Amino acid sequence: MKTLYFDCSSGISGNMTLGALLEIIGDEKYLLEEIKKLNIDGYKIEISKKVKNGITGTYVDVILEHDHNHEEHHHHHEHRNLNDVNTIIDNSSLEDKTKQLAKRIFLRVAKAESKVHNKPLEEVHFHEVAAIDSIIDIVGTAILINKINPDKIISSIVNDGYGFIECAHGMMSVPVPATSEIFTDSSVKFRQIDIDTKLVTPTGAGIIAELATEFIPLPTMTTKKIGWGAGSKDLKIPNVLKVYYGEMEEQEGNIVVMETNIDDCGGEILGYTEELLFQNGALDVFFTPIFMKKNRPAYRLTVSCKKENMKKLQNIIFKETTTIGIRYRYENRTELER
Repeated sequence: MKTLYFDCSSGISGNMTLGALLEIIGDEKYLLEEIKKLNIDGYKIEISKKVKNGITGTYVDVILEHDHNHEEHHHHHEHRNLNDVNTIIDNSSLEDKTKQLAKRIFLRVAKAESKVHNKPLEEVHFHEVAAIDSIIDIVGTAILINKINPDKIISSIVNDGYGFIECAHGMMSVPVPATSEIFTDSSVKFRQIDIDTKLVTPTGAGIIAELATEFIPLPTMTTKKIGWGAGSKDLKIPNVLKVYYGEMEEQEGNIVVMETNIDDCGGEILGYTEELLFQNGALDVFFTPIFMKKNRPAYRLTVSCKKENMKKLQNIIFKETTTIGIRYRYENRTELER
């Protein structure tokens, strides 16, 4: 199973992600050619090597070009909203998978900004985000992920710093509000470490929230390549994002099958329970007629689901039916592309 593992022990930002993924692909030209498909100008991308506490990583810098009508340009970038960004992405000739991934990452960031500033989604004007560099960071990440095409993406626990940083609105506490909201609205596991500055940008938060399915220590995998993406800060820890690329064994059992035998519960209740289970993420729910003790007609309820939904679905079964125990086992399934 082709796997990417993001080690976010020094946080994550858009350009750190680009740097690390570029090292894995080893082809800068590919990224630059694909990015041109966005048809936006007013920037150039500089890719260089930077040393952080003795570790060399790739640093990707998006430089906005200052020209004589810079004021007008600058003003224009300040007022891009989600719709404008989606239009740029939709009008490009990028692959559809790349477009969809980029738009999902942007949506996460926009939702967080909308909550923080208490504005409807369509009125959120990105500062950090729609500035061209974030379009490049997010779309660039989508381009490289689509090119690598991993079967699984996992991450370490995401570290952020503490303290306060200066931003467009004045002083802000770390993690910055948009980052906190993105993490709250996803399954990201994060914590603060003893570094007095911001380590996670909202762009970086949106990227890792969208890409990673688990946040665990590095599992057993055969590493083929490591990408080091350099950040812009010099800290007491190396400001680098380390991304492992390699093969992981297929894990035993990718779905959970739960079963329980019920002989003292009415059909209306069972039918209602089935609806609830489907609404809460069950992959399949069915009943089998069985005979239980004293030849009582009864039903076996079988539910299959992803591991992460098991507890929630078990609670529904316990709450809505008369059962007092549920058996479960892990099974594999092979699926056709829908």
